Amino acid sequence: MQIASRPALRAVLIAGALHGLAGCATRSADVPPLPTDPAAYQGWACERLFDELDTVQQRAADVAYAVDARAGNNMIALGLGVTVFWPALLAMRPDGPDAAQLAELKGRFEALQHQASAQHCGQLPATMAPQRAASLPVAVGDRLVYDDRQGHGGVAGQHELGLRVTLLRRDGLDFAVDIDGQTVSRAWHQDLAGNVMPDSPASMLRWQRLLRPDLVLGQVLAGELTVSDDLLRRARVRGQVVATGPQQLAGRSFDVAVIELFGDAPPTVVGADGSNRLDGVMAVDRRSGVLLRLELRCANPDFAVRRRLVRVESGVR
Repeated sequence: MQIASRPALRAVLIAGALHGLAGCATRSADVPPLPTDPAAYQGWACERLFDELDTVQQRAADVAYAVDARAGNNMIALGLGVTVFWPALLAMRPDGPDAAQLAELKGRFEALQHQASAQHCGQLPATMAPQRAASLPVAVGDRLVYDDRQGHGGVAGQHELGLRVTLLRRDGLDFAVDIDGQTVSRAWHQDLAGNVMPDSPASMLRWQRLLRPDLVLGQVLAGELTVSDDLLRRARVRGQVVATGPQQLAGRSFDVAVIELFGDAPPTVVGADGSNRLDGVMAVDRRSGVLLRLELRCANPDFAVRRRLVRVESGVR
């Protein structure tokens, strides 16, 4: 069963480039899998096998990102969703517990692939299973409407930001973006934790590798905020989950996680010394990753934002 994706292709290209430049990249064959007997999954329905493949790949991606963050390489800012490419995950040459965990996950992944092939399950579906989709607070066609204010006190502009759900993928949601009713992009992508993929519009504030699945009270997070593909316009942030629970908002029921954020944004003037302190709060739905509220305070106007979900316009459910 062949599994591939555009993010995976980007991973291949970047991993190959790093190998040529630094001489330190490795292929997945360099870290042998810890064998898992495919019989352990015998009798599982295809959808259950697919769900477990999703879980294993997401855990592997999380390990790889954690290794990369500790090393400070910033190598894997690739926007990988659930479908990942193993050589790219192993390109930072992990060792110790990280290598052992990736080897165990790779063994499970291969066993699951083998069993799915033996049961003639076919390709891993790109779209979300209907039962999973029905459990989300939003559906294809719904338009999420936000009061969006940029800059200090909203002086840089106040708009109605619309995100219309165009696709529910196994690993995330796709949106078309409009501002004051005018479509500006049909390519806003996020994973199910709520992280925005790098191939989303570069001019809009994005949060990458910040959120995690199954957020729990007290959990500590770290990631990036960016308003551009320019590395000089990125803010490193940390956060902590300070509240969780159900909430009715905009006529829908959400399972909310509230996260306090703090960090450092780049200087307002490019090339200036120092940085600008940043703090704020974010609230997301834990089932879908949908943003409910974002308030950021910072002297750099790029990172001074107030975005609040005010209503959901129903599509065809």
